[in-house]
Formats: sequence, C-alpha cells, structure tokens
Amino acid sequence: MKKNQKPGKGTCSVWAGEEKYLMQNATQVPVVHSVSFGYKDIDEWQQVALGKQKGHIYSRNTNPTVEVFENKICALENAQAATSASTGMGIISSTLFALLLPGQKVVSVKDTYGGTNKIFTEFLPRINVEVKLCDTTDHEAIEAEIVKGCDLLYLETPTNPTIKILDLERLSKAGKKQGAVVVVDNTFATPINQQPLALGADLVLHSATKYLGGHADALGGVVCGDNELIKQIYHYREINGATLDPMSAYLLLRGMKTLALRVERQNQNALEIAQHLDSHPEIEKVFYPGLKSHEGHKIAKKQMQGFGGMLSFRLKKDSFESVGIVLSNMKYAHSAANLGAVETIVGPPATTSHVECTREERQAMGIPEGLIRYSTGIEDINDLIDDLDNALSKL
Repeated sequence: MKKNQKPGKGTCSVWAGEEKYLMQNATQVPVVHSVSFGYKDIDEWQQVALGKQKGHIYSRNTNPTVEVFENKICALENAQAATSASTGMGIISSTLFALLLPGQKVVSVKDTYGGTNKIFTEFLPRINVEVKLCDTTDHEAIEAEIVKGCDLLYLETPTNPTIKILDLERLSKAGKKQGAVVVVDNTFATPINQQPLALGADLVLHSATKYLGGHADALGGVVCGDNELIKQIYHYREINGATLDPMSAYLLLRGMKTLALRVERQNQNALEIAQHLDSHPEIEKVFYPGLKSHEGHKIAKKQMQGFGGMLSFRLKKDSFESVGIVLSNMKYAHSAANLGAVETIVGPPATTSHVECTREERQAMGIPEGLIRYSTGIEDINDLIDDLDNALSKL
C-alpha cells in the first residue's frame, strides 16, 4: 500500500477499529458484558469520568465492544466520530431531539421512513419545532423551503419504500448556505454504495439492524460525522438511555466483516431482478435507480458506487389482496418487516415501513396498496427470478 493510502471499503469492513481491543492474542473482538469499569486510582477515575482521559466508566455511557463498532463505521464513512443506540429509531430520535430546540425548523421530504415521518408529524410539533415536508423529487421546492429558514435538513436516499433519489451534493450545499445541519439516512445505500459526508452532509446515520449487521439477528443504530455534533447526540443518548447492547454490537461487528461482499452481490441481484420485472406482464411499475427509466437514475449514477439491493414494484392488480397472493406463493423470501439481510425479504408498506401510517396517509405519500418492497438477498439469481415468476403467475 502506498504511503497515506487509505484501505478500501472491503478491508475496512474486516479490520477497521479492531486491533486496539484484541485481547490475549485473540483474533476477534471480545464481548465485554461488564456494566461498570473499576479504577484503583481515584484521580484517574475522575479524569475518565469527566471525559478528559480515555476509558470506560459505565456501559450505559460507553463500552469497549460498542466502541469498536462505532470506530468501524467511522472508518467506512470517513467520519470524525460516531455514537450508537439500541435501534435505528433510537439513533434517529436521539439525533433530532439532541439538535433541535423549540422555535427551530426542520426541512425534509415526504418519503422518509414511516417512523421518522411520525417524529416529524407527531412528536416534534409537540415541542414547537416547525417541520416542512416537501415533495421528495422536487429539488427546487426543497431549496425554496430551505431559503425561508432551516435549522436542520433531513434527507433519506434512496427512500423507503419507493426508492426515490435525492441529489445529496446539491441539497447539502443549499442547507449549508442557510446554516443548517445536514443529516442523511444512508441505511438503504450503505457506506459501500454511498458516502454522504463526502457529498457535503454533516451527519450520516444508519439503522445498523439492516445492511450493516446483515443477518437479521441484532438491533442497533449509529450516527457519525462532525465531532462536536456527535458529542451533543451522545450526551442526549447517554442520559435518555437507549444504549446499544454489547452482544448486539458484537453481532453487528461480525456481520460487517462481509458487508462489502454482501452488498456487491445484492447490487447485482437487484439490478437483474429489476430488469426482469420491468417487462413482466403483471407489473405496473418497478422502482429501482439502476434502471435507466428511473427518474433519479442520473443522480444515482453520479453519487452512488452501486444502486443497492432494495427495489419495489407495483402490481397491475393494485390491491392489498393481490400482494398477499404473491407473498404467500414465494419460496425464497421471508414475508417480514425487515430488510438488508442475506435472505430475500418482502412485504407491503402497510405491514413494514409505514405500518404506523393510515391508508390515507400512505396514499398522500404516493405509496400504493399494491406495492411490494423487495429486499434482495444473496441467493442465486436464477432461483430468485423463477420464484418471483411463479408467485406472480398465481395472480
């Protein structure tokens, strides 16, 4: 490796952040279950407790295994610092409530994840935070709203579940010009496919439960970026207590070792499936940025290194009942409220991303009842395509 050359994403996925915490010649990071950490020297204890010296005091605050997980995502996103929480929504809510004060204003889009949307429409207004949700692909409208005043710009791309694309560089520039903190949910893209910080964002967050862990066996969330902003979010999270469990951190770390390999395979599978479904007689529309017909294709091609493993498609028989027929006849897919795992996972927004919303609220967001969200796994592509064709033939 050349001097000062940074390791690639695959290498970071395997090695980043681990060497410091390997113990007694172990090759894997230990799971440190200890709740507290003792100090015989009371002066040293106080320095650590005050944050003036590195170390751990109490696992609600920090923990060695959790710290390795945070360091690894820092390396992958090229961030200054990171902090984590027990779930994706735990880190999203911690970020928003830590950084926003009564009287301030958030600008975002209508197509954010359902839980995030509920914070915008139900919880932030309770503390007198103004929220403006713009049409997701209308960049001019988003910019116009930012100019009217914006303290925090919250973006999600690709969006959940209709896979819309936002121009991160363009919108981050507009937000920064107004003095806003720019936050990007990078869960769908992963750091393998997209680096929001390099495109101008201040903070990037993930539901680590999804692609980072990749095996549907651990909950977690993480945000990384500017050091001073992370300090604010960490303080809120440590006091409110949504702490990432060390065993979950270990499972997420284990999953992240294969992140680059998994995402590469999922990118390939998703593109082939999208291309196949695009001409299928039972499909009204396929939502996938890798298709040239997708309205966000040019932006995605510019800012993403891969188009991701997530797609959705709308059935011509646009009904919840039709979705049920297709899902019940799929062999190589879990019908479940999750995504980003090695297994293919399918479901309608009504039971997954936007289960918290009413049918009318989903319709207002442009989410049809006959939409199926498809999280592509790493199975053999021919098996996945045959499975889809068989299920769709039952319609």
